Amino acid sequence: MMRFACSKLVVERLDPLVNPGMIGTPHVHQIVGGNSFKADMKPVEYDLPTQSTCTSCTFAEDFSNYWTAALYYRARNGTYKRVQQFENGGLKQNQGMTVYYIPPYDGVSNVTAFKPGFRMLAGNPTLRSTEGESRGICHRCFGANFEPFGGAPCTGNDTTHLPDQFCEGGIRTQVTFPTCWDGVNLDSPDHQSHVAYATIPFEPGKCPETHPVHLPQLMYEIMWETQPFNKKELWNEDGSQPFVFSMGDATGHGNHGDYVFGWKGDSLQRAINARCDNDHCKELVRQTDEEAMKCNVEQSMKEDVEGYECKSLSESTNNLSPY
Repeated sequence: MMRFACSKLVVERLDPLVNPGMIGTPHVHQIVGGNSFKADMKPVEYDLPTQSTCTSCTFAEDFSNYWTAALYYRARNGTYKRVQQFENGGLKQNQGMTVYYIPPYDGVSNVTAFKPGFRMLAGNPTLRSTEGESRGICHRCFGANFEPFGGAPCTGNDTTHLPDQFCEGGIRTQVTFPTCWDGVNLDSPDHQSHVAYATIPFEPGKCPETHPVHLPQLMYEIMWETQPFNKKELWNEDGSQPFVFSMGDATGHGNHGDYVFGWKGDSLQRAINARCDNDHCKELVRQTDEEAMKCNVEQSMKEDVEGYECKSLSESTNNLSPY
């Protein structure tokens, strides 16, 4: 499978999938990938590989954009500080996330790479409980020495809610996308109906008849550096955890991920067919980690997204509030 690092491109209020054309969307996202990312990216018409000049991801042919909600620490006095991300095991990056493209585990079945203009959304940003729970969205609380590191995501002690205990090794958030496509639509009004989850994730599980085309398993991992906040006096007075996603979600159930395909030519299909191994692949050009880290863009709407100056949720959503 392909497992590679994507460093931070920008952190700001843009969401060309859900809020196309809007500068100053309802909440802050952390974005990685090609530097052609902007508020309005019309499917097919806006071609990421030709519009981009660099990518913050490992492979030079990958100008896709990947983004998730930012995570904040909310202090008892109502101020906020953005939680930083750290490198995943064996990778080198500046914040950002780890991206996976996983072919069927049987080593035989083929999948169809995403097409130009393809985009999708995983998760439900309005969800605040297990009712209507999003599939493939979970959090892992790491102990000392990053245990438990192995094991399939969303198994074992992983939870769909944010951990309610100190995590000595930080928190890993997982976003797993559907692997079945209707074979026709590159997008849908809700950015989800054109895709569906297979009966068994991470396997060549059966796709529904309405979505017969097997896609690669796309997955994000975000390593949140929550360790500096592992102090009783920094948590809420009632002992509850103090972290909140930028859409105002302190539960973690509303975590989500967005994806806009932007691989150059047939590079992704060739890499998947070759069963490329992690962040090295003879089918692809691997840029240095330092080159990927240098790929950044300026905020479209200038604001401080880092915190403690950020306003509380009860105030207006302009200026410095991450919501």
